[in-house]
Amino acid sequence: MGKSILQKKETIQKILIIKLRAIGDVLLSTPVATNLRSFFPNARIDFLVEKFASPVLMNNPFLSNVISVDPKKQNPLLIIRLIRSTGYDLVIDLFANPRSAIITLFSGAPFRVGFPFKWRRYSYNIITPPRSATVHNVEFNLDALRNIRIPIVSTAPQFFLKEDDYKFASNFIKSNNLNEKEFITVNIGGGWETKRWKTDKFITLSKKISNELSTRVVILYGPNEEKQAQTIADKSGAILAPSTSLHQMGAIMSASKLLITNDSGPMHIAASLNVPTLAIFGPTNPDLQGPYGNISEIVRKEDLECLECNKTTCPIGNICMTKLEAEVVFEKLNKLLTKIETYRKSPEQK
Repeated sequence: MGKSILQKKETIQKILIIKLRAIGDVLLSTPVATNLRSFFPNARIDFLVEKFASPVLMNNPFLSNVISVDPKKQNPLLIIRLIRSTGYDLVIDLFANPRSAIITLFSGAPFRVGFPFKWRRYSYNIITPPRSATVHNVEFNLDALRNIRIPIVSTAPQFFLKEDDYKFASNFIKSNNLNEKEFITVNIGGGWETKRWKTDKFITLSKKISNELSTRVVILYGPNEEKQAQTIADKSGAILAPSTSLHQMGAIMSASKLLITNDSGPMHIAASLNVPTLAIFGPTNPDLQGPYGNISEIVRKEDLECLECNKTTCPIGNICMTKLEAEVVFEKLNKLLTKIETYRKSPEQK
């Protein structure tokens, strides 16, 4: 079937990528758009995503349209009707949950690419063997293209900032008497409670950075996290960032020396912007979901047998986060700083 797509390349004029959520997962699927645009330079390439994750795709030059949906408010039949009425020639379902599989099945597309998870396999006529348990999520997504013999010219997730985002960051930096690349950003958020390092740990770490490295710290946060962020800033002497959009947050991170973060969407945004990253992991697997392609270090409570459990609630007290001490994270931070300095002095960077 992959060969037949190559043979009918000229007939494929409308393409739909489906990745409904979440912020990090959608960002890690952007290389699919990049490679499709390289192979189909004149095609219409659309992306179907849930509304809350759609900002990740803003300003992406490889996409023709972003179709943002809210399944809690929109009739699913109307979404299916919209997709079917467009007349896509190729649909690539990277999400493969019941909703996305049904949308793909009824899209009317002659080529429907997906993964064989349970009954959803019957929604597709091109099945991609899943490697979600063995390769990074970026590679898992790109396997859908490899399966239909589309060349991979780039594996880099991409997040695009605009001039207004950089101006926002510049104004914030100036108003707080900061210098670019001389402060450290700390993101306290995470999609699941079990992925979030604890408030007291962030306070201790921020104090150590300030006292032992003489480096200022900026606390970043997402919706419903401002109270926690304010507590960390107040008790550690760190600077509290203002409420930001994802792109404004990205611009602040890109102006910093590095980011310390839980496994989260902002972690992947930082990686896509080549911001050195120290990522705190516990219930998820950094080999599959870690920062992709940038200078990074991973830190976790290595002596636990329950790491990578993928549980959103923990029956034993979330010990991968509560027992991971700030001193251990600080040690990895120093390792990352050494790595950054070595990279900066390397001949190819001169």
